[in-house]
Amino acid sequence: MSPSGLPAATVRDPRPAARTVSVLTHGRPAHAADALRTLVREAADAGVELWFDEDETAKHGLRSGPGIAVDQPWRSDADLCVVLGGDGTILRGLRRHVGTGVPVFAVNLGEIGFLATVEPADAVTGLRDALAGRFEVLPLPSLQLCLPDGTVHDGINDLSVHRRSGERVAALRYSVDDEEVGFVRCDGLVVSTPAGSTGYNLANGGPVLAWGVEGYAVSFIAPHTLSARSLVVAPDGILRLHNASPSAVELGVDGRPQGLLGQDEAITVAFRRDAALLAQTPGSSFYRRLREKFGRLAE
Repeated sequence: MSPSGLPAATVRDPRPAARTVSVLTHGRPAHAADALRTLVREAADAGVELWFDEDETAKHGLRSGPGIAVDQPWRSDADLCVVLGGDGTILRGLRRHVGTGVPVFAVNLGEIGFLATVEPADAVTGLRDALAGRFEVLPLPSLQLCLPDGTVHDGINDLSVHRRSGERVAALRYSVDDEEVGFVRCDGLVVSTPAGSTGYNLANGGPVLAWGVEGYAVSFIAPHTLSARSLVVAPDGILRLHNASPSAVELGVDGRPQGLLGQDEAITVAFRRDAALLAQTPGSSFYRRLREKFGRLAE
């Protein structure tokens, strides 16, 4: 762990300048228009080719030209992924590049942007540095959700379970490494990585885990008991969650619906180290980020 409160970043020395960059932008094109113009200009000056998939091409009405490749199928061999958006878009970029080794550099165009590398006011300098390779890389873990049919999904922030609207409270039984831990009646629960611990988990009263902590948090949504307590699971622990409710419950990954978990069905959750790479400005501090994004801590 570095003195800044972040794990030591993985830095290739010197980091080569990017030649190819995949681009993801905010769901509302107007929100990303200025930042996109800046990126296109800086990429042209640096001789970098920008890759846009079909959705991004249509969203911004882009045309192919020098340094701009449109309607590209998703590829995992870009030198860098640049995200122009909020945390939801950043999470999409990180999930897309799980296991690829492609760093994700993000300009915050959202409300909080806890995962963002730079703010809009610093976009010109930040993007110029990003294309030149002047940044550090922070490895982020993911949570691997295994569904009853064997399908696996990676969540960078969190996985969630919710009772369905109009249904009674959920009854959830959970164990770690086949050792039963508890049974809770609640509206749901959230399993979060350190990066995601300041989101839904924090809203539930769960613990904030500094980036670099190995392990993941389990917190409960409106538990119908005084004995339910948040839990931090060791990184090698396998969480098994069994739906003991009389009906199905909803599953979510990073805030996006991921189907239903039926009555008497179970899922497993595992911690995956170094799943994705988040680009950071040199000397970034988790605690400064926490203070600036969520207000000063009580003295």
